[in-house]
Amino acid sequence: MGISRATYYYQPRDKKGKEGRDRELAKRIREICYKYPYYGYRRVTAALRRAGVAVNHKKVAKLMREMSIQVKKRKKFTRTTNSSHNLRVYPNLIKDLVIERINQVWCADITYIGIRVGFVYLAAVIDAFSRKVVGYAIGKSLAAELTIEALRMAIISRDTSDLIHHSDKGIQYCCTDYINLLNSHGI
Repeated sequence: MGISRATYYYQPRDKKGKEGRDRELAKRIREICYKYPYYGYRRVTAALRRAGVAVNHKKVAKLMREMSIQVKKRKKFTRTTNSSHNLRVYPNLIKDLVIERINQVWCADITYIGIRVGFVYLAAVIDAFSRKVVGYAIGKSLAAELTIEALRMAIISRDTSDLIHHSDKGIQYCCTDYINLLNSHGI
């Protein structure tokens, strides 16, 4: 006959069946990614296999890329409040207080800011009425000097008569130097 054996046995692929399987697989991948947003293609593949779907991780990665499904990265958590100390803890004076003017209540807190080589700490003092930052300090450690520097900046920029200072029960806000600074300005 003059034709090769492969030509005789050739069977065209069923493209419609493959597209249908891919659509079904994509639907299952989307469901898994919606339920577990931190799963990458390897975990999604494992979840599919546990459900009885025979699939290759390369296929899952390709479909996730085509559907623009990206893994939600988990944020690193850094604890900035150390409440387990033996210093005096003051009562919450603003629990039922209606704030009516600026310089009535200042709120202070510490957070961290991620930078390329790690992170730095930001201590901020905010006027509760105007929501304006009245004092801040940035440093590499959680030492009390950071919060004291932010409070000094706030005291210089604003009037402190008849003022309530509010913060968490962190050791930086309960230390002797910080309390003495508040008391010396009648806060």
